[in-house]
Amino acid sequence: MRKSILQRMADAENRGEAMPAADASEKAPPPRRHSSPVISNVGRVLTQLTEDSIVSLDPDKVERSPYKDRFDNDGEAEAELETLKASIASEGQKIPVLVRPHPSKSGHYQLAYGYRRWAAIKALMAEAERPETIKIKAYVRNLSDRQLIEEQSLENGVRENLTWIEQAMWAVQLKSAGLSHRAICPVLGISEAAVSHLFRVTAVIPEDIVFAIGRAKGVGRPKWTAFAELLKDADRMAAVRKILQTPAFQKAESAERVTLAIRATSGVPADDAGRSETLVFSLGERVFGQMKRTSSGAMVTIPKQEAAFAHWLAARMPELMREYDQSADPAE
Repeated sequence: MRKSILQRMADAENRGEAMPAADASEKAPPPRRHSSPVISNVGRVLTQLTEDSIVSLDPDKVERSPYKDRFDNDGEAEAELETLKASIASEGQKIPVLVRPHPSKSGHYQLAYGYRRWAAIKALMAEAERPETIKIKAYVRNLSDRQLIEEQSLENGVRENLTWIEQAMWAVQLKSAGLSHRAICPVLGISEAAVSHLFRVTAVIPEDIVFAIGRAKGVGRPKWTAFAELLKDADRMAAVRKILQTPAFQKAESAERVTLAIRATSGVPADDAGRSETLVFSLGERVFGQMKRTSSGAMVTIPKQEAAFAHWLAARMPELMREYDQSADPAE
C-alpha cells in the first residue's frame, strides 16, 4: 500500500496529472508554482502514518507545540473550537494528532499538529464526570525541532485557512527554525517575493501589537503594509500601544482593531473610534456634499443638484490621489 501511494503520486507528478486525495475528506490543492515539494511532503507523511500505530494518550500529558501557528484569545477561533468540540462529543475523534516525546519531561508529549483537536478534547475532559476516561488518539514519532515545525507546516498547507497576519507570524517561526526564504515558499505555497513581503511587515510591527489585534480575518496585505509604514514613526508606535488596553479596542472585532490602530496613528482617541462624524462641504450657503466617518470607513455624498461638481471631482480624482500619495507616502 505504501509503495502504491508513493508510486502513484510520483507517476502523476511526472505526467503532470492531478492526483486524487488519499482521503475523501481532503481536497487536492490547486496546481501552483511551488507544488512539487508539498506533494512530496504529503507522500512522505502518508507513508509514515501507515507505519505508525495509533495510541491513546492522557490529554493532560500532551502539550502544545512550542511553535504557535494560531493566535490565542481570538473570539472567532473560540467559536470554531466549540463547533469542533460538539462534533467530537457526538462522533468521536476521527483523525489522530501527531506528537513527539517531550524533550524534557518523561512520559509527556508535544504536539506536532492537531492543536484544535487537542484543545477540543481538553475542553470535553474538563466537563466530563470521569475525566480520566477521556483519551486522545495520536501517532507518536521522534521528531527534531526542525521536523516538528515541518510537520506542523504541512498541516497548515492542507488547511490553507490562516489569515494573512497568521501566515506572516508563522513565517517568522519557520525562519527561526532555520528555513530560508526559498525553503518557506513551498511550505506556504507562495512566491519568494511574497515571503519577503511578509517579513517586511513583521520586521516593523512588534509582536505584542500583532497579537493584541488578533488574526484579523479578511484583512490582507495592503492594510497590514499600510499599518507597517505608519509604524516606522516611533511616536505613532507609542500612540498605538496606548489604545491596546482601552475598552473600545478590546471590545472590537479583530478586523476592526486594525482600523482602530491605524486611526490611533493619526491621533484619534480609541474611545472616539466608535463615534460617527459628519463633515459638510459648503461654500457660503451652497452645500457641495458631506462626508460621514465611522470606525469602519468614510462615505462621501454629493446632492443631486451638484451633479456637475460630482463629475468634476471624479475627473480630478487621479490627480488628487497622486498629490496625496506624494505628500503622505502611504504604503502600497
